[in-house]
Amino acid sequence: MKNTEDKAANTTQPEGHPTVLKPKIGVLIANLGTPDGYDYWSMRRYLNEFLSDKRVIDYPRWKWQPLLQLIILTKRPFSSGAAYKSIWNEEAGESPLMTITREQSEAISELVQKELGGEVLVDFCMRYGNPSTESKVSEMVEKGCDKVLFFSLYPQYAGATMGTANDEFFRALMKQAGQPASRTVAPYFDNERYIEVLASSIEAHVGAMESKPETLVVSYHGMPERYLLQGDPYHCQCQRTTRLLRERLNWSDIEIVTTFQSVFGPEEWLKPYTVKEVARLVTEEGKRKIAVVAPAFSADCIETLEEINEEICEAFEEAGGEEFSYIPCLNADAAHVRFLTDVIKDNIQGWA
Repeated sequence: MKNTEDKAANTTQPEGHPTVLKPKIGVLIANLGTPDGYDYWSMRRYLNEFLSDKRVIDYPRWKWQPLLQLIILTKRPFSSGAAYKSIWNEEAGESPLMTITREQSEAISELVQKELGGEVLVDFCMRYGNPSTESKVSEMVEKGCDKVLFFSLYPQYAGATMGTANDEFFRALMKQAGQPASRTVAPYFDNERYIEVLASSIEAHVGAMESKPETLVVSYHGMPERYLLQGDPYHCQCQRTTRLLRERLNWSDIEIVTTFQSVFGPEEWLKPYTVKEVARLVTEEGKRKIAVVAPAFSADCIETLEEINEEICEAFEEAGGEEFSYIPCLNADAAHVRFLTDVIKDNIQGWA
């Protein structure tokens, strides 16, 4: 039904004129994406979209697509599906990333409604899978949003994460007859408030442990070294996040090291590799107690819940490690939601 304001806005319009809604501001937060299920075909659709993205795999299409379609996508959906099944939120029928991103969106929306009122609408989308960026941009336009802030929830910029998410947002805008004004949020890898929230979560986790870890492994998702040499700032931003975190924590008795995970394909990726480094810490440095945190992720997902908490933990223990502790992502923690909301408010100044 049309609300009173919408009706009032249309009283001077000629008969048959499209409905003119009261202008609103849309805030669309985005995350990587998730398959709709862990069955073969759901996984294949998701992996096909993800691995066909030129920002993720930049090999020539004529070379990459036959390999992807005929070999990788006949096998990988089974192994990836098993990994997703091990962490799946069966009660909600969705992946943990979907559950957490929805919780973040709802919590941010609640704060925004209290502080800015109903003129600002908050929703979420995924770069791959559902809900798609295009569908959510269309919904916002249909609801009267003539301005949209796109907030890709990656602290550090990488072409394969924030870059491709922004690309998809711009492609969605291209399909709108009446295109809203738009802004994107810059990476916040060195934001003082972000570092504080991250450090506080680590301190709380370590404080609840029976004894302090000997090493804090700060693990970021990986990317080919070649991308760094081509100008992608991701590696430098990760190093700065770790340095600022180290300064804020000021733990002289705990070593803090930066590593990279999720290696894919035959190329050299950013090093050291997390899975190898946690084993080396045991065999070469005699470390027996470590904690791992993943600041490149705003929400726990397959890379943290399965890769870190299972595969990387297993590598550590097989090497002789005794105590492994994974520090969860910031997720929908109240302090994290407060920070994200403040970033949104900063970025819609002049609009609201």
